[in-house]
Amino acid sequence: MSTRSLRVLIVDDEALARQRLLDLLGQQPAVEIAGVADNGNAAVEAIRTLAPDLVFLDIQMPGRTGLEVVREIGAGHMPVTIFCTAYDRYALDAFDVAAVDYLVKPFDDERFETAFARARRAIELAEIGELSSRLKALLDGRAARAAGDAPPATGFLERIAVESRGQVRVVAVAEIDAITASGPYVELHAGEKSWLVRERMQVLEERLDPARFARVHRSAIVRLERIEALLREAGGDYTLRLKGGRQLPVSRSRIEALQRWMGLAGVRPSS
Repeated sequence: MSTRSLRVLIVDDEALARQRLLDLLGQQPAVEIAGVADNGNAAVEAIRTLAPDLVFLDIQMPGRTGLEVVREIGAGHMPVTIFCTAYDRYALDAFDVAAVDYLVKPFDDERFETAFARARRAIELAEIGELSSRLKALLDGRAARAAGDAPPATGFLERIAVESRGQVRVVAVAEIDAITASGPYVELHAGEKSWLVRERMQVLEERLDPARFARVHRSAIVRLERIEALLREAGGDYTLRLKGGRQLPVSRSRIEALQRWMGLAGVRPSS
């Protein structure tokens, strides 16, 4: 399949971010910079007048957000889109709106290459119609919920986008056994598999269903149904053992609530 020239629009309110994309795109074959915009209002005008094939679209911008730009243009008229964001929680939302990919700032050259290649494939294989219909369905759903025509969503996370070796995959929250802190990252654990995500424990705790997940330690969140036993260690510390054998520390301040959930109120944990 021959590589056709792509007309690309860059939309970002940060000059350094725009220049970074310009430099990276300059290294790609068959790319024409159709234009550059620094806010959401200018982005709407540029998309309508320049008709680019591909848009790198920042999510948080003055004037209009990236999602508001999509709504204003109309999903059926949007070019293939790669969302850009400085915040992982917005990256998760971007993945949900079915952008062809997303970039979390600061991103490396390899991550850019992966996103750009995916966008080029989407264009060359005429997948724009499918992406547009998914965008439209999401935006229509949000509008219906705002108007009271559809039941409100729970607001809890159902899936988490993770990046590994230049690939992005989605991990279903229902598969996760536990989440642990790992420096500036959190680690998702599902059976024998683990994935690193650059996010704060507090953010994930707030977005997970408290009926299914509990923060048992400053460094650990657990899916409650995976708990097998509560152990009392020497010195009075506590440990949770999950089905499958994984063990997690438990803060003393959280023992009482955990015992109540397990039906162990008033029962001394095993040693």
